[in-house]
Amino acid sequence: MNKQNLEVSVVVPCFNEAGNISPLYEQITQTLTDKYNYEIIFVDDGSSDNSLAVLTRLQKADHRVRVICFRKNFGQTAALSAGFTHAQGKIIVAIDADLQNDPADIAKMIAKLDEGFDVVSGWRKKRRDNVITRVLPSKMGNWLIGKITGVKLHDFGCTLKAYRREVLAETKLYGEMHRFIPALASWSGAKIVEMVVNHRPRTAGAANYGLGRTWKVILDLITVKFLLSFSTKPIQLFGGWGFLALFFGGASGVAVILMKVLQGRDMTGNPLLYLTILLFVVGVQFILMGLLAELLVRTYHESQNRPTYVIKEILESTGETGDRK
Repeated sequence: MNKQNLEVSVVVPCFNEAGNISPLYEQITQTLTDKYNYEIIFVDDGSSDNSLAVLTRLQKADHRVRVICFRKNFGQTAALSAGFTHAQGKIIVAIDADLQNDPADIAKMIAKLDEGFDVVSGWRKKRRDNVITRVLPSKMGNWLIGKITGVKLHDFGCTLKAYRREVLAETKLYGEMHRFIPALASWSGAKIVEMVVNHRPRTAGAANYGLGRTWKVILDLITVKFLLSFSTKPIQLFGGWGFLALFFGGASGVAVILMKVLQGRDMTGNPLLYLTILLFVVGVQFILMGLLAELLVRTYHESQNRPTYVIKEILESTGETGDRK
């Protein structure tokens, strides 16, 4: 396999999907063979079934297959991150191993990228999942994520997505943030489009996610909102709340004084006095927290020489003739 001319890397996170891996491999190869120079990267996320044995057999039979084995189960975000890091292709496609995503859509997504987009996100418009436990929570979550991040997609949770390699190079994944990649990519100015993809019912294995992950999604959404809006200027968030608390604390303090002067009310027995003290303390703490966050952000960016911007290209003259690069 010529890695320098590699066009497409397909990243497949696997956890206890022994019955689905071989059919998925066959469908991917049918879709991509004779069209692209590609590789398939399976990431075994600490499976306890026969998945690793199946993957080992496929890797020995096909040089285009690479297998990354985790020592234990680290989760889908970590598996995707490992696959993205080791991928060599100019285009990286992520797809679930449960056969619910249709590999036939991969070629269509790559064609969509060629229209000038940086990220093509799959939309499972007709989901073949349980309505109560999967579809309805997903619809509400997608609406909430779109409102908070400003990235309007119908289906953030669909793993089937195609990315240009340089977009993922600017995106680091932690926690359960794989579903927020389009939102994170939007920070660097990536052009994102959504495409309806085929969604099939699960025929083997068991679903690994349920309603229990809802609280994790909410916490990660708060993190994403902070990263998108205040990652390089945290003082504006914490300082804003700090000044708001100080303002209301001052207003409460003025009320306490007026009640003392005009009504002769004892200040020490007035609950507004304690509210004033609390708001002033909270306000100062918010401002100090913002200053500490500013120090951490600057230390992070400067220690890693990480810029606070993303350059698409540079146009400049290469010599006296005025030629451009």
